[in-house]
Amino acid sequence: MSRLAQTHGLTDVQTEILSTVRDFVDKEIIPVATELEHRDEYPQDIVDGLKELGLFGLMIPEEYGGLGESLLTYALCVEEIARGWMSVSGIINTHFIVAYMLKQHGTQEQKDHFLPRMAAGDIRGAFSMSEPALGSDVSAISSKAVRDGDEYVLNGQKMWLTNGGTSSLVAVLVKSDEGHPEGSAAHKSMTTFLVEKEPGFGEVRPGLTIPGKIDKMGYKGVDTTELIMDGLRVPADRVLGGVTGRGFYQMMDGVEVGRVNVAARGCGVAQRAFELGVQYAQQRHTFGKQIAQHQAIQFKLAEMATKVEAAHAMMVNAARKKDSGERNDLEAGMAKYLASEYCKEVVEDAFRIHGGYGFSKEYEIERLYREAPMLLIGEGTAEIQKMIIGRRLLEEYRFQG
Repeated sequence: MSRLAQTHGLTDVQTEILSTVRDFVDKEIIPVATELEHRDEYPQDIVDGLKELGLFGLMIPEEYGGLGESLLTYALCVEEIARGWMSVSGIINTHFIVAYMLKQHGTQEQKDHFLPRMAAGDIRGAFSMSEPALGSDVSAISSKAVRDGDEYVLNGQKMWLTNGGTSSLVAVLVKSDEGHPEGSAAHKSMTTFLVEKEPGFGEVRPGLTIPGKIDKMGYKGVDTTELIMDGLRVPADRVLGGVTGRGFYQMMDGVEVGRVNVAARGCGVAQRAFELGVQYAQQRHTFGKQIAQHQAIQFKLAEMATKVEAAHAMMVNAARKKDSGERNDLEAGMAKYLASEYCKEVVEDAFRIHGGYGFSKEYEIERLYREAPMLLIGEGTAEIQKMIIGRRLLEEYRFQG
């Protein structure tokens, strides 16, 4: 273990899990990540290894075949995996958001049907909230579900679906006016549907098409897609929780978990950038000595290490708050905001330490430099986080005048 980003108060089981994951990252992910990323190749062997380790069931209760671990354990594992390759952490993140939503909000039949196979990694989850014209305005969702007997008919186009091709279960947020007349609050007319499909691209079930992978600047390997529903029929018993109109709250609960995950990813990428920067600074010589001996470089290393420590501490605090059963939107927003911003800054400083070589695809920092920006927008932009933080602070510090 490195000196930075240590977490105190872990159980022996948590420590053993993290040690196993870190060993897997060092041996199975870091040596191949850059090559696979440059080819934009799905890391099937790595995913199979994670399945063997039982990580797809990490937070799923033991009664459904999972390990029953906490959000903190999950976040620390994500931090380690993102240190190796951020795309791999994205593969398990969306899976866990869906598993968490099922655990918290699903009917007993839905839990019994999905969670054991999700714990085994036989069902891979994805969730779909965004749309082409949506951005951060969730209330502007235009995809719709209309009741037709014992089924709902879904129409609309969704966007930025991580694991869109490789998943076999998608939690889809759409508008459903049933019981919520036109003109009622937008968030009260949203419903989450559990949509089963075949992995792959094209028409993956009647009425549901995954067109193909979106070509991205970074965050490669993992498939990011659109999702098009055209007369998609979904049984009524696949409404998450069995009741319409609760989709917004269910998704926001899942997104809180996702924000802790993004914070953990930022911590992991920043740690790796620091490792690369401090290592290169001791290998590169200028003016007769290691560049690490130049004060300017030492200042950079000091700032980078401090940011890694601060982001890690906030991420751990947000995870522990959620695990306690308390509301954690303030802590999750702060952790996501700080970790993603600090990640960008630490990666850029490591890039600067590498000098011209940082611009070469031969060096790992080039990949990190393209990956870090995704964290600035994933699970809500910095501006959205600051809105959440500001509103919550005004609730906590309401002036009594």
